[in-house]
Amino acid sequence: MIQETKINKTIRIIARWFVGLVFVFSSFTKGVDPLGTAFKVEEYMTAWSFGNINFEWALPLAPFLSMALITAEFVVGILLITGSFRKLTAWVLLLMMAFFTFTTLYDAITNKVSDCGCFGDAIKLTNWQTFWKNIVLDVPTVFIFLTRRWNRKKSFERDTLIALAAMAIMIVFGIYNINNEPIIDFRPWKVGNTMIKNLEEGLETTNQVTYKNISTGEVKVMDSKELMECYAEDPDWGSKWEWIGTSTVSPYEIVNPKNDSVVSFPVIDADGEDHTFDIIGAVDEPVLICTIHHLADVNERGVKAIAEMKQLAMDRDIRFAVISCAEQSELLQFLYGNNLMDVEYYFSDDKAIEAMLRSNPGFIVMQNAVVRGKWHYKNAEKIKDFPFEIN
Repeated sequence: MIQETKINKTIRIIARWFVGLVFVFSSFTKGVDPLGTAFKVEEYMTAWSFGNINFEWALPLAPFLSMALITAEFVVGILLITGSFRKLTAWVLLLMMAFFTFTTLYDAITNKVSDCGCFGDAIKLTNWQTFWKNIVLDVPTVFIFLTRRWNRKKSFERDTLIALAAMAIMIVFGIYNINNEPIIDFRPWKVGNTMIKNLEEGLETTNQVTYKNISTGEVKVMDSKELMECYAEDPDWGSKWEWIGTSTVSPYEIVNPKNDSVVSFPVIDADGEDHTFDIIGAVDEPVLICTIHHLADVNERGVKAIAEMKQLAMDRDIRFAVISCAEQSELLQFLYGNNLMDVEYYFSDDKAIEAMLRSNPGFIVMQNAVVRGKWHYKNAEKIKDFPFEIN
């Protein structure tokens, strides 16, 4: 056990504040978007397996686990900063950091999940960057654990009040962001962002295929010409690479304004035609878009919001379109079953839709490739006061 000296006491205080502030910041960036964290938890559950053991059975628990993780991280951060429940906090911190360090090391080696989401969408780190970040945090964590028994004036009532208050604050904050679009939007589809730079009509779509090397796990994304070149160079290429999927690539690059990286968001009709230019680009006239990323989870209130926004668009003479990742037959059944037969509908990737809007359904107004407004379906009434006529 480390002896208590004036220098060590100062180091301990700095260590507590350093780790505590990182935990508070990390929990805030995830708490502002709990559904995004839930999607990340689902990604882990789908990607991870140990032998014959997988975690897909726990997918329905993802939203609960998301809020539990965010709340635990926030509470531990606050307890560290305030010096509350020192022994218990030191143990919980040590166990959490051991879990995080192992998880991120496994991710860095296997790359089964490309981004751990430890800071939500606010800060993106590679798996190795995340692992080394945790190694840095492990150093003060161990020091905090070794000095957990140093004497201090105990106040069980004070510590309990701080813990309960921290828990309540994050739960309320998280629930609010679940029932609304995130109060702070760290994603590319932030209101005011321009999503397409090359608004030139008439460009053609291309198809890309994704293959994975059976031996090394390397993933290649290529067009049909590049695929033919692979077979020309190696006739046995097909036996070494596993087909993963085919995707349609829009010629209109949707970019993340923060770093100019390309954001995947194809808008395809039932015939496979690309409509990114006229839906996301929405030159001159605004388009009110309804997104649905989990068709089976749309409740009565969501259906009512879609119907009301469809009527609003008709009354204001505004284009209205639905974008979903569902199968065409399922989407048509949904639309016809809810008297939405004459609605324009398009298809996109589920992850792309989730990144655009967390709400299911959700609403977004695009004009000249600019995000002009976003709403959770529970706040659809606010769209009635939106100034669509502004150019």
